[in-house]
Amino acid sequence: MRMLLRGAAALAAVVTVASLTSGAAAQPRTERAAGTVQSSTAALIPPGVTAGVAVFDRQTGTFTERVDDSARFRSASVVKLLLALDFLWNRGPDYVIPAADRARLEPMLRGSDDDAANHYWSTYGGPAIIERMLDRPEVGLRDTAAPPAEYAGFWGYTAMSARDTVAVYRYILEKAPAPVRTFIMDNLRRSTRCSATDQFDQHFGVAGSFDRPWAVKQGWSGKYAKGTCGSQATSSATTAQSAAAPGAAAVDLTRPALHTTGTVGANDRTIVAVLTLHASGTSYGKAYTDIGRLTRSLNVPGGVRPAGTWFGTWGELVNVRKGPATGDERITRLPAGVEVLVGCQTRGEVVSVPPYTNDWWAYLPQYGGYISNIYISSPDNRLPNVPECGSPRP
Repeated sequence: MRMLLRGAAALAAVVTVASLTSGAAAQPRTERAAGTVQSSTAALIPPGVTAGVAVFDRQTGTFTERVDDSARFRSASVVKLLLALDFLWNRGPDYVIPAADRARLEPMLRGSDDDAANHYWSTYGGPAIIERMLDRPEVGLRDTAAPPAEYAGFWGYTAMSARDTVAVYRYILEKAPAPVRTFIMDNLRRSTRCSATDQFDQHFGVAGSFDRPWAVKQGWSGKYAKGTCGSQATSSATTAQSAAAPGAAAVDLTRPALHTTGTVGANDRTIVAVLTLHASGTSYGKAYTDIGRLTRSLNVPGGVRPAGTWFGTWGELVNVRKGPATGDERITRLPAGVEVLVGCQTRGEVVSVPPYTNDWWAYLPQYGGYISNIYISSPDNRLPNVPECGSPRP
């Protein structure tokens, strides 16, 4: 069995009418105007979610949010930051990354490729990588720990905390040699919407809550349904390998995990780390929605909120298309029940899911495409408080 954690970081199809997916917004949620930052005195953690949160403003040198920031979570693909740093450590200012390693590191950082992480974990000592990083005081790790001995091959079972994640980003931005900083951050800025290994949509949390510039490294682990991202997503179900029995380790290895980490704003002003665990059986779409709501509640200096209104969706494999018609090219498919930002709406092809019909389509600016309003959780065909495309926003 491959010793890795399969989880980074993470409508042409027939859709059946069903009740609203748990966690979908029954009412629209309108963001403040683009260019403003919502201030919060405390993170709004959705029910059933366990979270560790740290938000650090590099301009003032202060934390604006801290919630259980020393709590340990299994890192999932966030540990790939440490794998990259370990490989690049002490390589010298004139070091040129070999083509074979660049071909692994770039998709590992941009698309959370698991095969690349497998390579570095097995080639450079596995848990010894974590021990080396702990022995480097300039990084400043306090809560990080190698996977339990019985899971030594599972790089994603490395324990990390929100404050340690902030420390890693601060090292990269403030202490790492310039070539290392540039290589890692440039790749994180080029994060792909679809993960490289399992076709999960990884632009949740930080990537969905703020307009660019941002740089992100996401992570996910758990018994989620298969990834749906991309026009040809066909990957099989993604599940963390044989999770430990409850209580078998100090770090929870059983509940589904979803983490969003990175920097927001000009000059990487603010570092954000949100590590979360969700109730067993939680769908990827609901976890995606919950971590998005949590991240949007945070005080993130320098962050620019995208203009639009958030709505819940329902249905399996809802297509996002280039235009408001079922014959238009499919861009991607939404995780079931995920919340989406709607920028405007327009009339298009009539879509019928008996007993409902609807000719209104919503434009999703974060995807660059449209979905039929019939799949949006709203009582009316025309969405309230959403302008027609091409019209001024009310």
